[in-house]
Amino acid sequence: MGQFATGVTVVTTRDAAAQPLGLTVSAFCAVSLDPPLVLVCIDHRSEANRGLRESGVFAVSVLEETQEAVSRRFAAPGSDKLEGFDFVKGELGLPLVPGAVAHVECEVRSFHEEGDHAVWVGQVRAASTRPGRPLLHHAGAYRTLGAEEAAGKPGGDRL
Repeated sequence: MGQFATGVTVVTTRDAAAQPLGLTVSAFCAVSLDPPLVLVCIDHRSEANRGLRESGVFAVSVLEETQEAVSRRFAAPGSDKLEGFDFVKGELGLPLVPGAVAHVECEVRSFHEEGDHAVWVGQVRAASTRPGRPLLHHAGAYRTLGAEEAAGKPGGDRL
């Protein structure tokens, strides 16, 4: 699966006491345009699953290419990774990563236990984008778009 290039996101939620929870997630994708649905897959060991169950909402921040340190921070285990992190508040009151190229805020629509992960499907309630280039992950390393791709010109072989 490491040969599949993905964008890098931070998924955030809050627990019953309104404390933020979050983690780095590469398993994020669109499910439907009508209604607008997305999914995220989260390891069962993550405390974020508890927050999604308790709050029924989550947000996805699509990281900008300069935010590798943010990705690494939220990939660490434990809740201390949130200490001192300056979130911005989204339309649903969810914590969002500032500087991300996109934010998607969702209400949980369904939940599925699959293998060692939980699959959360959310209905998009708010979304925003800003100019920028996304952080990518491929073959165990962080990557960025090449100059041609960043300029909107396809690079390499076409399908």
